[in-house]
Amino acid sequence: MTENCPARSPAPYAAVLCDIDGVLRHWPADDEVEQAHGLPAGALAAAAFAPARVHLAVTGEITDEQWRSAVAADLAATCGSQERARAAVAAWSELVPIVDRDLVALLTQVRTVASVALVSNGTTRLEQDLARQGLDAVADTVVNTARIGVAKPDPRVYRIAAERLGAAADRCLFVDDTAANVTAARDAGMAALHYRQLDELRTALAPLLGQ
Repeated sequence: MTENCPARSPAPYAAVLCDIDGVLRHWPADDEVEQAHGLPAGALAAAAFAPARVHLAVTGEITDEQWRSAVAADLAATCGSQERARAAVAAWSELVPIVDRDLVALLTQVRTVASVALVSNGTTRLEQDLARQGLDAVADTVVNTARIGVAKPDPRVYRIAAERLGAAADRCLFVDDTAANVTAARDAGMAALHYRQLDELRTALAPLLGQ
């Protein structure tokens, strides 16, 4: 007589979709660049991330270069000349984000049991930036909204990400530091985590990793 073994519970997720900025990497403050180029605090972010302007960049309607040129044009009067404004934007463009290596390690572990996608409202420079820091190999795919023509929280972003990984929406965990993007993922049928700290994500992934 053989003893029946209990059936193993299926993994809770087939795929993890992870935001980049504010989760995987964190940009330094702009204040040193602004001070060095005579700009008031917040001037760079105000020009770069004005909703109408950044939307064009993260949906690929304009290139990263065009976006940065437009930011410099906006700052010319404040800087005193177009040349000084271009120098300020060039210095800002050279800032390098800090990568959360603990999260990289966690995603690497996740990839042993599930698929991983990085999903970002990025510009056409995103892939270059990821490669420069060795992040292009962290995931099975990168969904850069500048390449697909729509940006989070548009539901098409979530659908495209899931389709690239061959996963049903209800088998995906979406992770983002922006509440509206998390809500949209849930509306798309995904489990979703509003990212604040790594330990919360570890807890969410523990059942997947058998912990």
